[in-house]
Amino acid sequence: MNDLLRVAIILGSTRDGRFGPAVSGWVQARVRDRDDMTADLVDLVETPLPTVLPVLGKPPASQRDADLLAAVSPRLAAADAFVIVTPEYNHSFPAALKNAIDWHGLEWRAKPVAFVSYGGFSAGLRAVEQLRLVMAELHAVTIRDSVGFQGAWSQFAPDGSALDPAADAAATVMLDRLAWWAHALREARAARPYAA
Repeated sequence: MNDLLRVAIILGSTRDGRFGPAVSGWVQARVRDRDDMTADLVDLVETPLPTVLPVLGKPPASQRDADLLAAVSPRLAAADAFVIVTPEYNHSFPAALKNAIDWHGLEWRAKPVAFVSYGGFSAGLRAVEQLRLVMAELHAVTIRDSVGFQGAWSQFAPDGSALDPAADAAATVMLDRLAWWAHALREARAARPYAA
């Protein structure tokens, strides 16, 4: 079995003029620095999903919806772990991110999820607290250690690096924990299917 962990980085902001690509680019670079992970960026602008969910338990209502899902769902299913990159909108997380989460169920199950948030004064942490509740309902395991950027627009150099070395240190801790859980849960799923 390939021991390399497949980490899906989900960029949750779809707002015009968004700052999210700077943050997700930094996360990708932190993953590339490691020899135990590979990253797949799922940008919800580049891979939009339908906004009308089908009747519970039914397939997508149209071929167009099925095609949109086909660009995202297999990538989430293949992931051993996730890093969700989110801003904070009105003390919560973006609607497009909730939509992407709600379109999927089994893809999250018994897999670890880490968070990198950004915003103004709160660094996006209120969005993360709400995401923890949502992911628990989907039987995902959230990582306690996260990274938050307060006043994110002034936290990155032109080359995409974080100006504060503490951010890189925090990312290392977060990804170390994510790797531990990803290995543990991948081995557990292989030995015994997870039933919910």
